[in-house]
Amino acid sequence: MAMSTSFAGAKLEALLSLSSSSAATTSSRASTGSSLVGSVRPIRTRRLQIQRGVRCEVAASSDASTAVVQSVASNVSALEQLKTSASDRYTKERSSIVVIGLSIHTTPVEMREKLAIPEAEWPRAIGELCGLNHIEEAAVLSTCNRMEIYVVALSQHRGVKEVTEWMSKTSGVPVSELCQHRFLLYNNDATQHLFEVSAGLDSLVLGEGQILAQVKQVVKVGQGVVGFGRNISGLFKHAITVGKRVRTETNIAAGAVSVSSAAVELALMKLPASSHATARMLVIGAGKMGKLVIKHLVAKGCTKMVVVNRTEERVASIREELHGIEIIYKPLTEMLNCAAEADVVFTSTASETPLFFKEDVKDLPAVGPETGGLRLFVDISVPRNVSSCVADVDGARLYNVDDLKEVVAANKEDRLRKAMEAQEIITEESKQFEAWRDSLETVPTIKKLRAYAERIRAAELDKCLSKMGDDISKKTRKAVDDLSRGIVNKLLHGPMQHLRCDGSDSRTLSETLENMHALNRMFSLETEISVLEQKIRAKVEQTQK
Repeated sequence: MAMSTSFAGAKLEALLSLSSSSAATTSSRASTGSSLVGSVRPIRTRRLQIQRGVRCEVAASSDASTAVVQSVASNVSALEQLKTSASDRYTKERSSIVVIGLSIHTTPVEMREKLAIPEAEWPRAIGELCGLNHIEEAAVLSTCNRMEIYVVALSQHRGVKEVTEWMSKTSGVPVSELCQHRFLLYNNDATQHLFEVSAGLDSLVLGEGQILAQVKQVVKVGQGVVGFGRNISGLFKHAITVGKRVRTETNIAAGAVSVSSAAVELALMKLPASSHATARMLVIGAGKMGKLVIKHLVAKGCTKMVVVNRTEERVASIREELHGIEIIYKPLTEMLNCAAEADVVFTSTASETPLFFKEDVKDLPAVGPETGGLRLFVDISVPRNVSSCVADVDGARLYNVDDLKEVVAANKEDRLRKAMEAQEIITEESKQFEAWRDSLETVPTIKKLRAYAERIRAAELDKCLSKMGDDISKKTRKAVDDLSRGIVNKLLHGPMQHLRCDGSDSRTLSETLENMHALNRMFSLETEISVLEQKIRAKVEQTQK
C-alpha cells in the first residue's frame, strides 16, 4: 500500500513538473480523434510497454520494486517515462467534444424519466460533471424526448466512463443498463448531432420548433455557470444559429405531418383566407386527438371555439392549459344545435356509430358567403363519426382520415426534401464551427507572443527615452511610442497570419500547428506545457478540496 501511494505521488510530481523539452516531442493534432502521426506511434507503443512494466513491478514486493527502479534507472528513469506518457496523453490529443445521450429513439420512457434533470438543477449538474477528473466543460440538454450530456473531455475513454458512472449515481440506473441504451458521439459527429437536433431533424415530428427553444434555454441557464465554458457555449450558440438558418432557408416546419395538424391545415385551406380569424369552429370530442386539434387551431390564430364533450372536466383542463383562449363547453345533447351555428365541424370521438347522418345535416341552416357558403366536416375518427352520405348534402363538404393522409404524406415527402437541404447547411456550419474551434488552439501562443514582443518593446522604449533626456516634449514621446508599436505590429503581422486557422484561407490545421510549435520553440513560449500544467493543477486542486 505504501509503495502504491509513493508511486501515485511520483506520478503526480511528474505531471506537475513537465519540462519544456516535452514540447518539442509533441506532434501535430490535426486529427480530432485519438490517432497520432505514423512516425510517433512506434515510440508511443514502446513508452506504453515500459509504463506497463513499471506498474506491474510496483505491485510486487518492496525489494522487487527497488530492483526494478535500479534497473530502469540505468537507462531511463520510471519518472521520466511517466512524464513523457502524461505529456503524450494530454498534448498530442486536444480535448474532445463528447455527447453521451439517451433519446426517444434509443431509450424507453421509464428510463428517461429517471435520468431527467430539471432545468433548475442544470447548473448543479454542470458543476458536478466538471468536478470529474477528465471533464473540463459540460452542458445538459434534458427534455421529454431526450437526455443528452455534452462535455469537453481531456480523455475520451476516461471522460465517457466518468460521465456514465455519474449518470448512474444520480439516476439510480445501473451502468450496464445505461450502456445498452446510450449513444456516444465525438467531436465533429457530436457537433453535427446537436446541429441536427436544433434544426428539428432528430425530432419525432421533422422540423418541429420546440427543440430550438430548449437549446436556447441551455445557453440562457448556462450563462455565468463555471464549467459552461468557451467550447460548449460556442457549440450551443452555433447550434441556435443553425436551427434558425435551417428553418428560414428551407421552411422545413411548414406543412402538417400529423392527422390532427393536417385536419386544421386542410380546413383552413378550404376556407377563404379572410375568414380564418372569424370562422366559427366546433370541436366534438376532447380526448387526445380533440385536444391536439384545439392546440393546432390555437397555433393558427384561433381564439374562440366551442367544444362538445360528454363531460366538462377535460374541457376545463384544456381551458386552464390554454390561457387567453375562449373555449365554450357544450354537452353532447346540444351537438346538433352547436353544429347549426358552426362553419367548421371537427369530430374525434370514440363512438362506434356515426354522430351525423344525411338527415341531420340537410336540415342545418346554410353558412354565410364570407366562409365560402359551405359547412366543412373534418372527421378524424376511426370508426367514422360522420356518415359518408353527408357528402351528398348541398352546402356541406366532408373530409375523413384518408383525405388527411394524402396531405400528411405529401407534407412528409416535402419535409424530407427540405431535410436534405438542411443537411447541406449543417455540413457547412459544422465546418465553420470546427474551424473556429481549431483557431482556439493557437490563442495561447498568440497571446504569449504578443506579450513577449510587448515586453521587449517597452524595455527598448524606456532605454531610448532615457537617452533622449527629460526635456523631450509629450508629442515627441508619443511619436516614439507610436513608432515602436508600429514596428512591432508589422513584425508580428506575418507570424500572426500563419497562426490563423479560422476557415478564411486554405491553410490546414496541421500547417498552423506546425507554425505554432515552431514559434513556441523559437521564442521559448512553452504554450502547450503551461496549458497542460494548468489543466492538471486545476484537477488536482479540485480533487484535494
